[in-house]
Amino acid sequence: MATAPKVSFRLPFLQGILPVDRSQVRADIVAGVTLAALAIPEVMGYTKISETPVVTGLYTILIPMILYALFGASRHLVVGADSATAAILAGSLTGMATPGSTEWLALSGTLALLTAAFLFLASLARLGFLADFLSRTVLVGFFTGVGIQVCAGEISGMLGLPGGGHGTIRHLIADTQNIGQASPADFAISVAVLVIVVGSRKFSKMIPGALIAVVGAIIATWVFNLESKGVHVLGLIPSGLPRIGLPETIGSWALLRKLLPTAFMMFVVVLAQSAATSRAYATRENEDFDQNVDLMGLCLANVGAGLSGTFVVNGSPTKTQMVESAGGRSQLSQLTTGLLVLMVLLFLTGPLAYLPTAALSTIVFLIGVELIDAKGMRRIFAARPWEFWVALTTALSVVFAGVEQSILLAIVLSLMVHTRHGYLMNNMILVRDEKNGLRQQKVTAPEQVQPGLMIYRFMHSMYYANAHVLTGEVMELARGATPALVWFCIDAAAVDDVDFTAAESLRDLYGSLAEAGVRLVFCELIDEVQAEFDRSQLTDLLGRDAFFPTPAAVVAAYGLRATDEISAPHGGSK
Repeated sequence: MATAPKVSFRLPFLQGILPVDRSQVRADIVAGVTLAALAIPEVMGYTKISETPVVTGLYTILIPMILYALFGASRHLVVGADSATAAILAGSLTGMATPGSTEWLALSGTLALLTAAFLFLASLARLGFLADFLSRTVLVGFFTGVGIQVCAGEISGMLGLPGGGHGTIRHLIADTQNIGQASPADFAISVAVLVIVVGSRKFSKMIPGALIAVVGAIIATWVFNLESKGVHVLGLIPSGLPRIGLPETIGSWALLRKLLPTAFMMFVVVLAQSAATSRAYATRENEDFDQNVDLMGLCLANVGAGLSGTFVVNGSPTKTQMVESAGGRSQLSQLTTGLLVLMVLLFLTGPLAYLPTAALSTIVFLIGVELIDAKGMRRIFAARPWEFWVALTTALSVVFAGVEQSILLAIVLSLMVHTRHGYLMNNMILVRDEKNGLRQQKVTAPEQVQPGLMIYRFMHSMYYANAHVLTGEVMELARGATPALVWFCIDAAAVDDVDFTAAESLRDLYGSLAEAGVRLVFCELIDEVQAEFDRSQLTDLLGRDAFFPTPAAVVAAYGLRATDEISAPHGGSK
């Protein structure tokens, strides 16, 4: 009696740290200090996008970062606040609560827990491959659109304007209408921060320009009492550890159902961005990496976010590169960063009260500028012009419709790109070559390998979307063949699957060719595809002798049997 297969589940632990390379420990610690210097002002800036209190940005690189460092599978991925998920959060919760309020924070924590639930289910079901269904084309467009949205949203803070409106266009309209109320002091601070951050990058990317600008702005505000001169500051920031507990909204089933679509969109972004980053660094370092195992680490990081009063965390390409550039090669760097953030929360939140909001808005504005991937858009246009329009459409949907809607569009466009590759493939005809025996050429110039024999190579899996392309091309080739065909061979070397629709189309194709006196044969089927033919009874229909290992075997068999086939074209197995 057959027994059901056992489902094994293993919680990852310390995969990003062990084995410890003692010679690398010092470099990992230095990289962690560097990451803290660069990331602390950055994650504080992300709270302006998510419209949560500034301290919640620090919370994203405390418990969530430590949990991922302990349980994640990647040695390199850095987890923390992210502009895309912060923008989705702000867009989806508008109208449900007052930004920055206790209710807003409860909803943010609930979204983090729901996102963690999706990540947990994806890990159990081994759905890491789903990350591949968001193409790089739409991701470039998506992040470019998010960058434009972020930049537009921070102009009011940089100029000291009251702001207003919801969405990129309304933000810009409100800023234009209120430009007369701009604060010269806030504008001067924004310019100073821009000069310091951009200038430091010109010398070295390792210089923590954002941290220098933040510390300098805090000292200047305190020493010169700039608040009395009209400079807007953050004000009191709570110190100490975050309160651990379930969000108050977690018990409302109606509210959970309302938040599920947003949580799923965040899950998609986390899955795609984190997987792409982890995979890239694992490949670069020639390390083993299991995306499905890593999903559990991301799940636990978001559980930590939801329970500690902050918002969804994600794998960050920019923070990961910060650590890599500083010499970090394991999650010891992230543990070091978490320890430093703990020190800041316990002892240094007081000075943060003097931080000008214009300085923070400028840092976020620069984050938005970095997200605008103009070079990537140009490369797409040069390499694949039609994919450029896909990326541009995604970017414009973020700007005009919002981040939440654009995620759905990005998924649809990615699937359309995938389907288009399977629908508009470049199928080939195999023809004789005097030097190499056989070579392939485009279907537009069909030739016969031998009089009466044509070999057609189908360049994709056979499924419902391209089944009629297959049958249409084959019948057109058979009808226009000169001399008339006796055998028509489909070379299936590139085929790794045949769905039900395609199998039925092949059955119809067999009948149509048989009526025209042409025998249908196949070559180079892999075992899985041959099994599909067996299950759909195509093997019985065509006959066992209609399948050949190579095109050369087809040519040889045709040479031996062509005379018999001309007299008995429907001979089947013999």
